[in-house]
Amino acid sequence: MTAIIQTVDTPDGAFTILTDDRQRVLASGWTDDVERILARLAAALRPEQLREGDTDAAAAVAAFYAGDITAIDTVAVHQRGTALQLAGWAALRGIAPGDPLTYTAFAARLGNPRAVRAAASICARNAPALFVPCHRVLRTDGTLGGFAWGVEVKDSLLAREVAAQG
Repeated sequence: MTAIIQTVDTPDGAFTILTDDRQRVLASGWTDDVERILARLAAALRPEQLREGDTDAAAAVAAFYAGDITAIDTVAVHQRGTALQLAGWAALRGIAPGDPLTYTAFAARLGNPRAVRAAASICARNAPALFVPCHRVLRTDGTLGGFAWGVEVKDSLLAREVAAQG
């Protein structure tokens, strides 16, 4: 498979999008380092070839940063993982912007409120950042916690979503 890679500028810095040939986002994040984006994928899932080009997802990123925080909701993604990971990634897409959950509440959505570590692992292994909004999950005490792309970016995204809610 030949994947398409595109880097766009955002208020939070460079944002790189990796899509398959069907324009489904495989991985993305706030970096212009292609290797860092590829590293978000398991080695067996990495594309054979890359080419620079325009991605459909870039328009959703621009719209998100322009204030349409729901623009990311319909962007197609392609993830491979365990049944629990796939269910978790689908559940992340169901978290309303501006209304983050704690890891405990996220684990409860997955059917087991005590599975906080599993919930955190699902977020940590989420490759298409922004489009699968793992930034909407907070530590159980309500603090930001970790984020692969930096706590500053996570804070900025959450603030943007709250502001857009009015």
